[in-house]
Amino acid sequence: MSGPRVNSVFLGNSSGVNFSIIFSSIDEETGKLQLANCSGSKRAGDWDLNVTPGVNFSKVTVSLTRNLQLCLPNATDCCTTPLCVAETLQVLACHNSVLLAHLLIQAEIYANSSFTGNVSANATVIPNQVFQPLGSCPCDLTAGACDVRCCCDPECTADLKQLFNESCFTGVFGGDVNPPFDQLCSSESMEYIPDWFPFLCVQSSLNNTPFLGYFYHGSTSTPKVPSFKIPLQTSPGLLFTGYSQGDPVMTEENEYFTIPQRSMAGQCVGNAPVAYLQNFDVKCLTNLASYKEGLPHDVRINSGTGDFIQQNVLYETITSMGRFITGSESPPAAEVLCQNVTFAEHYTFIWKDKKIETINVTVFLGSLCDGEILTQRFTVTFLSLENTTAAELIGNPGYQVGKPVRAANMNASDTFGSLNIWQSAGRGLCTSATYTPVLFGVDSLSGCILEVDINEDCSLLRGNVTEKLGSLIQATHVGKRDNSSHSDLNDWVEIIRRDPFNSATNVSTGSLKGICPDIPAHLNIHIIFADVGAVQGIPWQEILAVQISYSTVRWQFQCGLICENSISFLPITASVQFIKVPAQPPIPLTRFQMNYTEFDCNRNDVCWPQLFYPVTRFYTGEPYSQCLAKGLSLAFLVLLAAIMSNPWFSEL
Repeated sequence: MSGPRVNSVFLGNSSGVNFSIIFSSIDEETGKLQLANCSGSKRAGDWDLNVTPGVNFSKVTVSLTRNLQLCLPNATDCCTTPLCVAETLQVLACHNSVLLAHLLIQAEIYANSSFTGNVSANATVIPNQVFQPLGSCPCDLTAGACDVRCCCDPECTADLKQLFNESCFTGVFGGDVNPPFDQLCSSESMEYIPDWFPFLCVQSSLNNTPFLGYFYHGSTSTPKVPSFKIPLQTSPGLLFTGYSQGDPVMTEENEYFTIPQRSMAGQCVGNAPVAYLQNFDVKCLTNLASYKEGLPHDVRINSGTGDFIQQNVLYETITSMGRFITGSESPPAAEVLCQNVTFAEHYTFIWKDKKIETINVTVFLGSLCDGEILTQRFTVTFLSLENTTAAELIGNPGYQVGKPVRAANMNASDTFGSLNIWQSAGRGLCTSATYTPVLFGVDSLSGCILEVDINEDCSLLRGNVTEKLGSLIQATHVGKRDNSSHSDLNDWVEIIRRDPFNSATNVSTGSLKGICPDIPAHLNIHIIFADVGAVQGIPWQEILAVQISYSTVRWQFQCGLICENSISFLPITASVQFIKVPAQPPIPLTRFQMNYTEFDCNRNDVCWPQLFYPVTRFYTGEPYSQCLAKGLSLAFLVLLAAIMSNPWFSEL
């Protein structure tokens, strides 16, 4: 034991058992403990024995009663040495002078290092630990004993040091806590000293060393904890310089204005910030146990120019809850807990330039009971102040990120079309999958699982997969802009279709049953768009072309150790990729650029045309004014050096 108290347990019935504690001594001839007898008591020297009986056990506590403080001058009842107690004890359990059990305790207890008392004026001054972080002897690891090869250990006598004097620890660990560092001018530790070393070396005392971590004053640097609050952009006379597309909408408390949204992993995030001029329409599943309220509707929103606007909230009650209550997790009980919750929230932001003018919110409330699953819906729509109706589009005619891509079927009387991807549900089967529209600027990948029989005909399988993938594209044209008119064919681009490869050979007969090559299981939708201008500083984005292609796979029936059933699964997927291209074709090469390839920076290591690249407008690392000022300053210094050098002043 190393503390003043130790506990143990005696198992069994302790009635009639006598507990005692004695000192144990070692026989000098045999080196063994002397035999103990049952004549002890519950106190031995400064040790007390306490027994607390219980049910079929007894708790035995041995405690030290003496003072463990180091002795001060002219003090008694204290420890004269750091090792205050070094004794061997035995706890005996006897019944009718018969030894039933004994517990051996070896106690080595050091004196307390804390000091309690009056501090005199002659107290020792503790040096600043910033300059001694390693201590005077880092290899001194054992208290009260000599550490081998540690020549700075004060417990090592001169006789002991002679045993390992030639193999002492070196460096910081061996006690050289302030070694001369390589940058010191007087240091000779470097094998090769460059010519410029005397100009860049450090002239300092060893008290100021990089091994200490801090220099001179020893001040500590407080860590900067990142805050979830971001500072607003400030300018003279204004609190905020206005929103740009994609900027988070802020509240009066300088926090994000959040509405539940869907993350990249497909889960709903309750504290997702709303981005300026980015619409969305999400659905989130919840139940009564996990339901959480969002931000209160009395939170005021920063308009973008320093003033704050209040939300205009309209509350409505849901009467038909079949569209929101999707199912029940458990059978109905006699008494079910119900609560009035939010079923849907529709936000409409009226904006102008870089400012939010008005916020209209429609909240639909309903009753949610325990065990039911609620599908909440949250929508955000940004409308221009000049066109505030839902039928009219915002002032920018181009697409905005997150808005559905417009599609049309020009071969039908009803030109309405759709461009969708799958939204899996349940087990992910294609029979239960629903559709979700393709959103502009959002690359996505979705899919479902098709059940295939082992005796499936390959031609029928290819046709079935092609039909499933074709159901996603119910259109012949895609709108160039968000406000494309159905009456003007020039506002639309035709979808380029690359039909899947059709094999005329049926390979599922005979010995190749269950194997079908060239199955068009992947639908690839490539949408090419470009920035063709800007409206009020917001990019005007148009779709230039749309291509649909298929990727084939080799399907093979999969079964485990034994094929217990004849049904296998074929995953089919659809991917959407948006590719941005320049609005204008690149500038053609001149005859000089084609003939003189030595000036082509892409083909040569030395690029002469970019000699003054930092002072050109193509360099965007710093503001152009700063680059120009630095370039002129450099030119002035070069000119001054040329004037002051030979042969101008050689005769002076």
